[in-house]
Amino acid sequence: MSLTNATAEVAAAAAKTASFALAALPASDRNAALDAIHDALAGARDEILTANARDLDRARQAVAQGTLADSLVSRLDLGRPGKWEDMLKGILDVRDLDDPLGKVHMRTRLDDDLILERVSSPIGVLLVIFEARPEVIANIASLAIKSGNACILKGGKESTESFVAMAAVMARALGGGAVPSAAVQLVTSRDDIAQLLSQDRYIDLVIPRGSNELVRAVKADTRIPVLGHADGLCSIYLTADADAQKAARAIVDAKTSYPAACNSVETLLVQDTALLTHFRPVAVALAAAGVSLRCDPAAAAVVSDVPGIVVQPAVPADYDTEFLALTLAVKTVSTLDEAVAHINAHGSHHTDAIFTADAADAERFMAQVDSAGAYWNASTRVADGMRYGFGTEVGISTSKIHARGPVGLEGLTIYKYKVRGDYQPTAQYGEGDGRRPWKHEAMPI
Repeated sequence: MSLTNATAEVAAAAAKTASFALAALPASDRNAALDAIHDALAGARDEILTANARDLDRARQAVAQGTLADSLVSRLDLGRPGKWEDMLKGILDVRDLDDPLGKVHMRTRLDDDLILERVSSPIGVLLVIFEARPEVIANIASLAIKSGNACILKGGKESTESFVAMAAVMARALGGGAVPSAAVQLVTSRDDIAQLLSQDRYIDLVIPRGSNELVRAVKADTRIPVLGHADGLCSIYLTADADAQKAARAIVDAKTSYPAACNSVETLLVQDTALLTHFRPVAVALAAAGVSLRCDPAAAAVVSDVPGIVVQPAVPADYDTEFLALTLAVKTVSTLDEAVAHINAHGSHHTDAIFTADAADAERFMAQVDSAGAYWNASTRVADGMRYGFGTEVGISTSKIHARGPVGLEGLTIYKYKVRGDYQPTAQYGEGDGRRPWKHEAMPI
C-alpha cells in the first residue's frame, strides 16, 4: 500500500500495471498479505485510535458549527463498541473465503480438441471514494487483494488523520511481500478526485461510499462504470397477520441498532387493519427506544394517547427522506399492491421487507419490489456483507449491473472466456458439404 502524491494519471497507470501482477498471484500470496495487514493493524490499535480521536474532535466541532451532519460522526468513530473488532475480523473472514479467481462457471465442447470455458477473473482497478468510515480502508484493501484487483482509495477530509495512520501501518505490513505496493494506493487531495474520475483508460470501476450527494456527483462526473447507491431509504410493510410481538422487536432493531446506517428502516407502512392490533404496540416499543414518529392522520390517531410518544404530522417529503436518526415516517396503506407501489415510487431500491404470516403475499411482495434486497419477516439491518457471509463488503449496490446488494468478493470479479484448441480454422465450420458442425456440448464443470 502506498500513500501517493503522484498525479492522478501516474497513480492510475501504476495501479493498472500492478493489477496485472496481482491477478497472477496465487491465493497463498494474497492470503499472506491479508494476514500481514491484520497483524499490523492489531498491533497499531492505540496509534490508530489516537488519530481517529483527533478526527472525531474536529468532526464534533464541525457539527456544532453546522458544517457537518451528526450522522457522520457515528460513522467516523472507530472506537464505537465492536467496530474495531469487526474490522479486524472482516480481514480474516475474507482471507478464509474460497479463492474467487479461476472458477470455471461454464465449459463447452465446441469441437474435438476445441474447448470453451468461462472463468472468473478480476475487474482490474477500482477507485473507491468514501466519506467518514475509516474502516473502509481495511475492508476494501482486503477484498481487493483477495479478488486480485488493484485499488485507489480516496477518503473524506473528516477522516484524514485516521486513514493516513492506517495507510502507513498497512504500507509497512505489505512492504517486501508479493503484492505490489501500487496495488493499493491512498490519495489525500480533494483535487485528485476529478482527475481520477477521468482516468477511464486505467480505472475499471468506481465505488462511491457516502452521502447521496457524493454518489450523484460521482455518477455525473465520470464515464467509468459506477457501483453504489445514493440513498438507503428502506421500508417495512407491517400487515395485520404478522406476529405483533416479533414484529415490534424486529422493527425496533431495524430503526435503532444503528440509525446512521444505510440499511436502517426509514418508512413503516402499516396495513389499515393492523393499526390497533399491531402498530400501537410497535409504536410503544419504538417510543421506549427513543424513536420519534412522523405519522399520517390514521396512524397518529391510534397512538396519540400513548405516554411518552413523540408524534409529528407527516408531510410528503418525509416519505422521501433518509433520516439516519431516531426518526421514522409512518404511512397507512390498505393493500399489498399499495405498499409495493409506494416502495417502488419512494424507496431507493436498497432493502425493503414485509412482515406477514401469508407466504403467498410475502413471495408476491419479494417478486414485485424493485430492490436489491427483498425480505420476509427479517430486519432490514440484515443487509450487510459480513452478515451475508461475504467476509466484509465494498458497499451496497442498487445498480442493475453485474453486482447488486452487498458487494463482496464475487461482486469484485468478472469473467473471461478461455478457449483451448488445436489450431482449428473457423472457415471449416458451418453447414454444407465438407464442413464440420459445431458440437456445442455442455461439459462437466
